Amino acid sequence: MQNDLEKIEAFLAKHHVLSLATSDGLELSACNLFYAFDAAKISFVVASSDETTHVKNITKNPKVAGTVVLETKVVGKIEGVQFRGDFLPLEDEALKKLYFKSFPYALAMNPTLWQIKISYFKLTDNTLGFGKKVIWTNSFL
Repeated sequence: MQNDLEKIEAFLAKHHVLSLATSDGLELSACNLFYAFDAAKISFVVASSDETTHVKNITKNPKVAGTVVLETKVVGKIEGVQFRGDFLPLEDEALKKLYFKSFPYALAMNPTLWQIKISYFKLTDNTLGFGKKVIWTNSFL
């Protein structure tokens, strides 16, 4: 039987785009980013330019929130993850390799890569029962 984090990881493995919310303390910003997820490090890896509003925001406030969802109108199939974490410069070579393995065409663009270190997940999964929630928090952060 899967534990809570394994259920979340299985959902994330089926998707590749997250929605991210950031704030500089005054203004809010939202964007969508392609991601690779590392289950061992409980982190998303994303690519983004220093010129974007969300990256400018995280230089002032690295705390972020976001979602990954299955888009459906069928209530019984609704699934989605909400998350919170810290948006950090990526220094881990293994995570860089993971991103380029997922998105090899990105190598040609030489993007700046970032790590979103997760502190909280909430999975809503109506396939397990209407409104079923699975919550995971990283007690080591």
